[in-house]
Amino acid sequence: MMNILVIGSGGREHALAWQCAKNDNVQRIYVAPGNAGSALEPKCQNVVLKSTSSDASEHSAVIEFCQNNAIDMVIVGPEAPLVTGIIDACRDAGIKAWGPTTYCAQLEGSKTFAKEFMAQNNIPTAAYQGFTDATAAKAYIDEQGAPIVIKADGLAAGKGVIVAETIEQAYDAIDDMLADNKFGDAGSRVVIEQFLQGEEASFICMIDGDNILPMATSQDHKRAYEGDTGPNTGGMGAYSPAPVVTQDVHDKVMAQVIQPVVDAMKAAGHPYTGFLYAGLMIDKSGDPYVIEFNCRFGDPETQPILMRLQSSMVDLITQGLAGQLPDAAEWDTRPALGIVIASKGYPETSSKGDVIAGLPELGVDNDDSVKVFHAGTAFSQDGTNIGSQDASYDNNAKEVITNGGRVLCVTALADSILDAQQAALAVTGAISFDGAHYRRDIGHHAITREQS
Repeated sequence: MMNILVIGSGGREHALAWQCAKNDNVQRIYVAPGNAGSALEPKCQNVVLKSTSSDASEHSAVIEFCQNNAIDMVIVGPEAPLVTGIIDACRDAGIKAWGPTTYCAQLEGSKTFAKEFMAQNNIPTAAYQGFTDATAAKAYIDEQGAPIVIKADGLAAGKGVIVAETIEQAYDAIDDMLADNKFGDAGSRVVIEQFLQGEEASFICMIDGDNILPMATSQDHKRAYEGDTGPNTGGMGAYSPAPVVTQDVHDKVMAQVIQPVVDAMKAAGHPYTGFLYAGLMIDKSGDPYVIEFNCRFGDPETQPILMRLQSSMVDLITQGLAGQLPDAAEWDTRPALGIVIASKGYPETSSKGDVIAGLPELGVDNDDSVKVFHAGTAFSQDGTNIGSQDASYDNNAKEVITNGGRVLCVTALADSILDAQQAALAVTGAISFDGAHYRRDIGHHAITREQS
């Protein structure tokens, strides 16, 4: 029987823990630190990792916990620990961990590294230049005109990207990042990119250094408001599959984007392992361009993708750790769609401590066709460090409260994208908390295709 440690606290980690718990060979899944949803899943237990070691390494608590709790596999959800070397640290300690090394994680950790890497390996992407000086950046914007894209170079929780419709908006973004330090060190350098037109898609793979397993395709909605308007967010919803990724587009992405990454990393002496996320723009000719790379599973794409996954994630990662990934997985043929419910003020701010009402009972989600994945949630009394082995879902005894910007992702499986959207909206509409807001048009690109 296996013990697994999932690192992270968001909807992605809840979904990964839930998916892994389906495997009969799994005894216990620890989620660090997890959220109210992961605390209540069968086989799952939230933990707060603290090191008693004199080792000053920020990853020492993870290593110590794994050694003391017979952890057979570590799955790293968020980007920050990957960028700072958690996989390297686990490997050095003889612990099996799924994710890319520090070197490979630069694809997400530095926009400059990623753009230079793509240029060197002929991976299609938007034209760009990098800047640390605001005056020089504005001069470049004057030359290029608008619309134009401004990106913080480092990690900014999915919010360090500004699509400027006007020169003035572009100037404001430069001032926020380079002059006013809005994103801290992440924005001390910016990448200014050509604005690409087309339809976005998320292309996520599992990679074991050599072998590539494409996951089901998906599309997320990053803008805060309906009609794909408003500021960029970490993602307000997603659906799978993405009809824009035809077989022809799929083949182009594998040949022009994913395979070159695998080959180049291996040639550099740093084989890529773990999840690789390519955020793509597909133009009218069906040609893909990379908007961004992420070195982990996307959020909220994880939720609908894992709702459709019929293979065992535990078995796939086990094969990946052994360098034996298959080239395909088993998928539910039905589409899935997830709607994010965000807290008051998101994405600029987030509200914490608001009581959430209307959550469905865990385990009675319409015969598994609808699932509410938690992200920014906690318990009002005990925090999130609650073992779930004997826990029961009782809002009267234990109130679930908001604890971040993106609070929940209501995800549904159905015979069509429209049916999945309506099923998710029905559950979403019954959930309430002060300041809750969500988009009602998630999946509109695919629904338009279905109806035409």
